[in-house]
Amino acid sequence: MPSATILASKQQVVAELTEKLRNAASAVIVNYSGITVADDTKMRAELRKAGVEYEVIKNTMTKRACEAVGFGELASALEGMTAVAISEKDPVAPAKVLKSYADRIQTFELKAGFCDGKVLDKAGIEELASIPPKEVLIAKMLGSLQGPLSGLAVALQAIIDKQGGGEAAPAEA
Repeated sequence: MPSATILASKQQVVAELTEKLRNAASAVIVNYSGITVADDTKMRAELRKAGVEYEVIKNTMTKRACEAVGFGELASALEGMTAVAISEKDPVAPAKVLKSYADRIQTFELKAGFCDGKVLDKAGIEELASIPPKEVLIAKMLGSLQGPLSGLAVALQAIIDKQGGGEAAPAEA
């Protein structure tokens, strides 16, 4: 039986992780075995730059925090050497960064996660990582809005030119 101080510190870790998961837009669980210290350092720097918190926490504590938040389905992914990447603002950032490392390092593996309250398996995390950046999505949307409007302007100008009304209207005094 653990001492009261050890038990209290573990309960504090679970409470903090529960709060982080509750406030998170997304989280990704990975098997981090086989990653070198240099790669791990680079990965952690990229995650910090993207506003993602990356931690290695005991699986039993992570399971308790997941169950407290309502993500008990993630318990099956918490086997072996696992770490959790949590993002409060950008739901795509942890998946993108971690997938780039999973593609390069054979033993580094995406396991599961959640996004917007929905539990995702490995395939779901990979699909989330394939979403283009926010700026690209905005540019695509603006381009799709601009196309019909410019087509309408060209059509209206053609009608005006055909009717001979292409002259400027006289200015009022």
